[in-house]
Amino acid sequence: MGRGMKAGKKPKTKAAGMGGNMQKQLQQAQAMQRQLEQLQSDLEEKEFTATAGGGAISVTCSGKKELKAITIDKDVVDPDDVEMLQDLILAAVNEVLRQVDEASESEMSKVTGGLNIPGLGF
Repeated sequence: MGRGMKAGKKPKTKAAGMGGNMQKQLQQAQAMQRQLEQLQSDLEEKEFTATAGGGAISVTCSGKKELKAITIDKDVVDPDDVEMLQDLILAAVNEVLRQVDEASESEMSKVTGGLNIPGLGF
């Protein structure tokens, strides 16, 4: 036993007064979770559009990363150069997906204050 300790007495700790602080942190975490869920829902409803080839290819995607539309200008369709058309489509799709990721990260960081919270998947 330590100096000044009597049998049956527990040492004083600061942890006893932390219950209120812990409760406050839990409430803040729950509020943040609700905000993140609402943001995710809002982002999923948004649509993003990207173009390639000077607007010859246009791709629209939802915030869920589901392709909604692909528009191809008839002037860019050349049966002798299918590879160029494929490249333009890939460029537009990759750009629209990058836009969705960027918007998700930007909106989430507003709620999380830039904290990297594992498991959010954004």
